[in-house]
Amino acid sequence: MLVTFYGVRGSIAAPGPATVKYGGNTSCVHVRLNSGENLIFDAGTGIRRLGQEMIGHDEPLLLLLSHGHWDHIQGYPFFGPIYQQDREIIVLQGVEGNASALKALLEQMDGSNFPVHSTDLPSRISTINEVEQHLSRQPYSTQRKDLNHPGGGHAYRIEEDGVTVAYITDNELDPPDKPHTTYDEWVEYCQGVDLLIHDAQYIEQDMPDKHGWGHSMISQVRQLAVDAEVKHLVMYHHDPDRTDAELDEIAIESARFFKSKNSRIGSHIAAEGLTFDLMVRKDPRVSTVDLTFS
Repeated sequence: MLVTFYGVRGSIAAPGPATVKYGGNTSCVHVRLNSGENLIFDAGTGIRRLGQEMIGHDEPLLLLLSHGHWDHIQGYPFFGPIYQQDREIIVLQGVEGNASALKALLEQMDGSNFPVHSTDLPSRISTINEVEQHLSRQPYSTQRKDLNHPGGGHAYRIEEDGVTVAYITDNELDPPDKPHTTYDEWVEYCQGVDLLIHDAQYIEQDMPDKHGWGHSMISQVRQLAVDAEVKHLVMYHHDPDRTDAELDEIAIESARFFKSKNSRIGSHIAAEGLTFDLMVRKDPRVSTVDLTFS
C-alpha cells in the first residue's frame, strides 16, 4: 500500500514563502493499493498535481469525499483525468443520504463559476448511492465513521493485506455539543492502525475562540495516537496561517511528547510529497508492519 500526500492545508490554499516546505495546497491524499486500486481522499487543490501524474494512465479512480466543504472539492475542476475520454471515475460522498458533498463537487462546474460544465466532461463519472454495499464488494476492507464537523462527513479506515490506514480530517475530538462520535469511539476506531492521518489544525492559543469549528488541537490528536496505540501519526489539515517554522517547532514538540510517554509512535507533519510504503514483513514470525517513507 502506497500513501502519498498531495494537499495538506486546511480551510484555504496558502501558497507563499512561509509554506514552501510543507506545502500550501488543500486536502488530497492518494492511496494505491496492492490490488492496483486507486483511492483518492478529497479533492482540494492538491488533486491538480495528482491529476498530472495520473493522466498518463487509464486505470479507474475512486474518489472518497470526507465532506463537501470548499477546501475539499475546489481542485476537482482542475483534475486532469476528468477530461480524458471514457476515463472511469467513481465518486463516493461523505454524508450518507445527503447529496450535498456530491452536489457541491459538480455544481461548481456550472459554466459560470467554472467555464466547463460538468455535463460536458468526456470521462465516465458515476456516483454510488448504496455506499456501504459498494465498499463491501471491494478486495479491501473499509470502515466509515461519522465526523464531528459542521455539516457532517465521514472518516475512512482502509485495510488491505494486514495493513491499516485511517483518514480522519475535519474532526473535532472534543466538540462543545453532543458528538456524533465520542472520544472513546475514536480510540476504538483507530486502535492499532499502522498509519493515522488526523486533522490537527489548532493549537491551545486558538481556543476558546475556535471551539466548535470542527477541528482538533494538535495536543488532542497526539493523545489519541497514544490511547489508540497507533504505529504512525501524520498531523494533517494545517491551519493556513501556520508557517513552516511553526510546523517545525510542532514536530520537535511532538517528538518530545511521545518520548515522555515512552511511546514508539512515529510522529510526522503532513507535507506535500510525503510518501509511506506500507508492507507486512515477510518473516511469518514477525507480526508487525514495516513502513518506509520519504
